[in-house]
Amino acid sequence: MNVYNSIIDTIGNTPLVKLNKVAKGVPGTILAKVEYFNPGNSVKDRIAIRMIEDAEAKGIIKPGGTIIEGTSGNTGMGLALAAVGKGYKCIFTMADKQSKEKIDILRAVGAEVVVCPTNVAPDDPRSYYSVAKKLNRDIPNSLYPNQYDNLSNTAAHYETTGPEIWRDTDGKITHFAAGVGTGGTICGTSKFLKEQNPNVVSIGLDTYGSVFKKYKETGIFDEGEIYPYMTEGIGEDILPQNVDFSLIDHFVKVTDKDAAIMARRLSREEGLFVGWSCGTAVHGALEWAREHLTDSDVMVILLPDHGTRYLAKIYNDTWMKDHGFLEDRAFKTARDIIHHKDSNGNSRHSSLTTVGSDVSVSQAIHILNRYGISQIPVTDAGGHIVGSLTDSTILNKLIEDPTIKEHSVSDVMDKPFKFVGLDNTIDALSSLIDRDNKALLVRDEKEQVHIITQADLLAAMTS
Repeated sequence: MNVYNSIIDTIGNTPLVKLNKVAKGVPGTILAKVEYFNPGNSVKDRIAIRMIEDAEAKGIIKPGGTIIEGTSGNTGMGLALAAVGKGYKCIFTMADKQSKEKIDILRAVGAEVVVCPTNVAPDDPRSYYSVAKKLNRDIPNSLYPNQYDNLSNTAAHYETTGPEIWRDTDGKITHFAAGVGTGGTICGTSKFLKEQNPNVVSIGLDTYGSVFKKYKETGIFDEGEIYPYMTEGIGEDILPQNVDFSLIDHFVKVTDKDAAIMARRLSREEGLFVGWSCGTAVHGALEWAREHLTDSDVMVILLPDHGTRYLAKIYNDTWMKDHGFLEDRAFKTARDIIHHKDSNGNSRHSSLTTVGSDVSVSQAIHILNRYGISQIPVTDAGGHIVGSLTDSTILNKLIEDPTIKEHSVSDVMDKPFKFVGLDNTIDALSSLIDRDNKALLVRDEKEQVHIITQADLLAAMTS
């Protein structure tokens, strides 16, 4: 009889499926590695079992122990299935931006879920990283796999995903594309493929609000690149140890909106009911392929998970409209505000005017008056945004000490304005502007930075 001893024995050997309609007009052969055929419906099943078995071999966890992990949902599901098969308990921490379906699925397989705030720094004690680490310290005989820095993550893909792709393409693969979150998928797979053929090109798909692309291209970890985004399971505000940038040849950034629309297209046009970050992977990979592939090339795009995780979000028309992702949307977005300002000849105020941190306060006042603006980002000698300055801040400082006008801007500046995503809606933008943050910054697809003020939001709401 052809029987598996447990559900975890069914992990791997997922199919390659040719993309037809969405890849129409793109050179080469475009194949999707469909990871929702794993029992937990995602690529993370592969790393879950590997991380647990490596920990068992090292004696880190013993029978009856507890697995604790910070997850966007999919790794938790893989760990939960492995825990069921091996008799462990599970506690997972998740950011509150994750879909309700992911939380419900984890609870359905017996896991305890602790929901943590999204918009806090990784080292904040409230973050889902920090909470998981504290639980691990407090609970005896517990394992914190830490998929971000546990190199068993990369090893799992080096030993399974890479060999499967090489085998199923008969060694003809020329390009591999995958989203980058923890980094294990793209780096483990790419490492194996490049060892078979050093000419295989690896394309990492990133999201706006993540640090990866700029770090790869400049070597700079720019906190100004970090801002809230909605796509789940992709991008990071940290540099996980599993991300080996030498194995990733190119990065492409994709907006939340483009990713959501492509995921829906894959469902309707290809019959692939996939998750949000799958849309990121396909949209970004195809954009890159249109410019760089030839007819003889074979590109494999890894699709990490299933669409059931996103029924209340990208597969819900009302949600899509309310977040500006469908044309008859209810709310305008940052993208709309920028476009409106530019189309009305106000590009001077839409594109970024800055002041150097080393100039005098009196010079900064002159710049504010010259452009008729009340707030301005402050940059250092390298052009990096290091602070902000508003007319109200200057006025208060001058009242306290009139000589402050001869000081440098660095002496009086406030913290930098927050960066936001192009697809953030007006309701989200307005919630981010307050007494301590008088304006917002947004980076467009051409990497140009724009400023959005309270006046811009009022104009958008009344237009």
